[in-house]
Amino acid sequence: MSLEQEVLARDKACVYCGVAFAVPAVARGTRPSWEHIVNDAAIITRGNIARCCVACNASKGTQGLGAWLRSAYCKRKGITESRWPRLCARHLSRALGDFKCTRLRSFGRLMT
Repeated sequence: MSLEQEVLARDKACVYCGVAFAVPAVARGTRPSWEHIVNDAAIITRGNIARCCVACNASKGTQGLGAWLRSAYCKRKGITESRWPRLCARHLSRALGDFKCTRLRSFGRLMT
């Protein structure tokens, strides 16, 4: 199975806000887009490539993950590191910097 197929099978909802992707996508918020968790196009791994909604992707833009988590958008949407399913702890630890990543123990684990 290719990386693209794995990510498509894995990410049925936005990895940031959790909105389920509708088929067919009607509203902007239900349209999926490809995302590099850590904004580095050279990191093409299962832990760094994900699908998120167009709204979250546009909000994050080229910001680092730590800076984006402190944004008004994330605060308004309740997006925190503890809400993300299936993210790679190694990449997040590097990206989050001063945020605690102790709950992000393994790829594929649902955070509560």
